[in-house]
Amino acid sequence: MDLQFLGTSAGAPTKARNVSATAVIEASGKNWYLVDCGEGTQHQLLRTSLSVRDLRAIFITHVHGDHCFGLPGLLASAGMSGRSEPLELVLPAALHAWVRQSLAVSDSHLPFELHLHALEATERWSNPTLEVSTVALSHRVPSYGYVFDEISPGPRLDIERLEADGIPRGPLWGALAQGRSVQIDGRNIEANDYRCPSRPGRRIVVCGDNDCPQLLASVAQGTDVLVHEATFTESVLERSQTSYGHSTAAAVARFAEAAGIPNLVLTHFSARYQNNPQRSPCIDDVRHEAQAHYSGRLVLAADLQRYRLGREGGLERVESSAGR
Repeated sequence: MDLQFLGTSAGAPTKARNVSATAVIEASGKNWYLVDCGEGTQHQLLRTSLSVRDLRAIFITHVHGDHCFGLPGLLASAGMSGRSEPLELVLPAALHAWVRQSLAVSDSHLPFELHLHALEATERWSNPTLEVSTVALSHRVPSYGYVFDEISPGPRLDIERLEADGIPRGPLWGALAQGRSVQIDGRNIEANDYRCPSRPGRRIVVCGDNDCPQLLASVAQGTDVLVHEATFTESVLERSQTSYGHSTAAAVARFAEAAGIPNLVLTHFSARYQNNPQRSPCIDDVRHEAQAHYSGRLVLAADLQRYRLGREGGLERVESSAGR
């Protein structure tokens, strides 16, 4: 599975960072899912190899504009690109009428079905390859995290069972390996009964805004990658005297360390953090604060960077082709 960051700024864009949007990409490298869709997300996509035709679902974490204002434009552009497959959209119920009205008043007619699901009532969403569940977080408005669990990753044939049940080698095995059911001697043989995972399924958790990382304790076990906002450092938070419902790098790092999460990705940085180390505060301050409390693989997300969760469980940066 891959992660590609389309927007890593908090609240408003900067010259280097767009607002929130994260792509979760299946191990096949084709089908993908979008968590949050801040304004300008469709423009960021033009700088990647991701296609809206391969987008399988969009998940919005909460109602704030830096996480959803890019939705109408992205949907309209998906229609103009020739997309015809239905698109699943999980988002707060309060945004449903807004999405429909935005498309209606702009005379945007989508050539594909849009299936809207209320986030608050959607505990689980799944397809043949992924199951996505939710976890409630703490913010100024209701906010959620999305838990992506692989289903039967890299399935292989259960040879012993095939032989025990007298299913002959050859084309029948090939069909079952591809997930197709077959018939033999009048019996219907279901592919899923003879396929098993080639490795443990992986779990990636992508969070919305949250000032209490401990709320993730219920989903931390088995999590390979946690993507969490780190809007502030502790020193900046002390000066501002209010968190606005956001976390510090130290708070997230302490939680990830205690929970034993091997890969931590921080994102959603306040615009005050500059890339220039000669200016203060600097994005390096976020990194150093997190490193003081976390010993695993730490990544500070940057726009358009793509990372791959490998078979050994490590998160490594990969070069991604740009522009379609």
